[in-house]
Amino acid sequence: MDNEAKTNILIVDDLPEKILVFRTILECLGQNLVTALSGREALRHLLDREFAVILLDVNMPDMDGFETAAMIRNRRQTADTPIIFITAFSDEMHTAQGYSLGAVDYILTPVVPAILCTKVGVFVDLYNKTRQVEFQAEERIILAREQAARAAAEEATRRSAFLAEASTVLARSLDYESIPRGLARHAVPFLGDFCAVMLLDENGRDEGRTEMSWTEVDGGSRQEALMTGGLPTRLLADLSRRVMETGEAEVFSDIDIPVPQNGEASEFWSHVSSGRTVPPFELRSLVVVPLRARGRTLGTIAVGLRDGDRVYETADLALSEDLAGRAAIAIDNARLYRDIQENDRRKNEFLAMLAHELRNPLAPIRNAVEVLRMTALKEEDLQWANDVISRQVEQMVRLVDDLLDISRITGGKIQLRKETIDIALVVTRAVETSRPLIDGRKHQLLIALPSEPLLVEVDPVRFAQVIANLLNNAAKYTNAGGTIELDVARSGEEAVVQVRDDGIGISSEMLSHVFDLFTQVDRSLDRSQGGLGIGLTLVRRLVEKHGGSVEAQSDGINRGSRFIIRVPALADVAPAARATNEARPRKIAGPSRRILIVDDHPDVGRSLAKLLRLRGHEVRLAQDGAGALDEITQDEPEVVILDIGLPEMDGYQIAQAIRRRPGGESIVLIAVTGYGQDEDRRRSGEAGFDCHLVKPVDPDQLLSLLHSATTKTNGQGPASSLVVQS
Repeated sequence: MDNEAKTNILIVDDLPEKILVFRTILECLGQNLVTALSGREALRHLLDREFAVILLDVNMPDMDGFETAAMIRNRRQTADTPIIFITAFSDEMHTAQGYSLGAVDYILTPVVPAILCTKVGVFVDLYNKTRQVEFQAEERIILAREQAARAAAEEATRRSAFLAEASTVLARSLDYESIPRGLARHAVPFLGDFCAVMLLDENGRDEGRTEMSWTEVDGGSRQEALMTGGLPTRLLADLSRRVMETGEAEVFSDIDIPVPQNGEASEFWSHVSSGRTVPPFELRSLVVVPLRARGRTLGTIAVGLRDGDRVYETADLALSEDLAGRAAIAIDNARLYRDIQENDRRKNEFLAMLAHELRNPLAPIRNAVEVLRMTALKEEDLQWANDVISRQVEQMVRLVDDLLDISRITGGKIQLRKETIDIALVVTRAVETSRPLIDGRKHQLLIALPSEPLLVEVDPVRFAQVIANLLNNAAKYTNAGGTIELDVARSGEEAVVQVRDDGIGISSEMLSHVFDLFTQVDRSLDRSQGGLGIGLTLVRRLVEKHGGSVEAQSDGINRGSRFIIRVPALADVAPAARATNEARPRKIAGPSRRILIVDDHPDVGRSLAKLLRLRGHEVRLAQDGAGALDEITQDEPEVVILDIGLPEMDGYQIAQAIRRRPGGESIVLIAVTGYGQDEDRRRSGEAGFDCHLVKPVDPDQLLSLLHSATTKTNGQGPASSLVVQS
């Protein structure tokens, strides 16, 4: 008897000598004996194969027999496997515990070989007979299937022609509306006297439209109708719901679906878009099949007979299922095609959103540049322009960083950089961004701020973006010359920001959807001014990330709208602490350094060199690796500011070459590059860089690093003390 024909017996004991004894006793059975020295090893064997019986020692270290048996019983696949406990303990407590865990026998050691062999043999025979019965049952199932297949084969020619024509009908168009109509039309009269196709939407809800087709009672012409509001009778709706819940096709015989009468008929036809007579619902037999594709139920197709002498049989069910399978694929393809078109539209809207988000900071920058071009400016005007440009450039850098990683935005993974700040300063930034649009449409902007500082812990750039989006939204959808109100106040422990307008308003149906991605309210006023469908979604996500909430209110069309933001407010702080929120220029003084800048972009290198020279540093320039190494040979610098993406010899290779030179270990290497992923930072560290900065670099940060370079050049600290992964 080979191993595949043998039955498995599992012997579990922590003593090898006892396992040897059991193997010797049970060899006479001629079965496959599997041994385990612990409960854990036994459980691993049970994962790989089935066993007719398990001999289990009670007293084992780590995991005893009772614990092992409990885990075997808790696993569904092994819950019914017979367990015989082997133990030297004969007290009733152990015996009772063993039987409570489902043991079939309890044998004391030393065992009697004949008794052990007989008892195990009984369970082996029982196992083999059970498997034989299961095998015979499987054979009977196979035979039944073969008989059903032969019966279906008798209709093969008729079915093949019908299905081939159905495939042609379904493949004629990718129009989602026409496919169920063509399906219902094609099913009658071949499959029955009546057909109804009901579809579910993407969320699994009834779409509220049913395509129907039927033949007249006298066998005359075929009629068609589109019914809105669901299936025509409650019984038909219940049967369809049952099939969708089970996911299995069903045949319903000896049913009675009557025709609607009198008032019922009038009510029914009020939902039907075409047709002149009431369809014959005196159905006696019905097949309802789910439309399933890619593991999802898309709806149902129901075909019915009104002739009491004929009922649906297995072949009819099989044919209906085949048709439903092809129809489901066609419907799913039509949906996918529709989704592709929708996604293409959303892609274009998203690209427009990118431009929208990047253009916002450009408006105040452009205004500030125009101010700087004027002559005879006052000091406060110059300071204002400088502050505006600095803040908006910072915002653009942050936006570019986030927008380059789309998955981070759509997945809600934007990292906030919170700080304690007076919300009035955030409002000022937002108004700077939105002012050109508001003024361009000649709106009046009324701003009400609290008399005392209202401190919040927010990301100033992101929260300004939230308020600016709401202001822009109000400006776009308010008639020229309208009024926009921006109110900020404390309400208990919350800071409340309200943006109100007297614009075209929002319908009650759209109020609950205005924050959904790409949702656009159908506004007739100047649609060219907006319609990206992204700004309010960003508002909600960003506010929620700040631990706040946002809601939209409107009294209806042409009655304006209100957007209310609530975020936690902080307790007031001392005036000295408030002063830290005020923007003011910072100057970082430090010793003059000999610096080499290596960058293949001339403007980048020259502008950075100019900045550093104005701060008192001695700066030289190189545009490639060879030029950089020549400059270092002629006059070794203290600091090398090195771009990564250089031609021929990249920044990593240049850094490694510098480190290999005599004295190269003492040079501070700073990577200034547009590559800022974690992998780029790791590679720069391995190449020997002391610091990795991402363009555009904050000048204050760079000057601070140059000042701290003394810790390396004077030998007071290691190179690693300068590594700042910014």
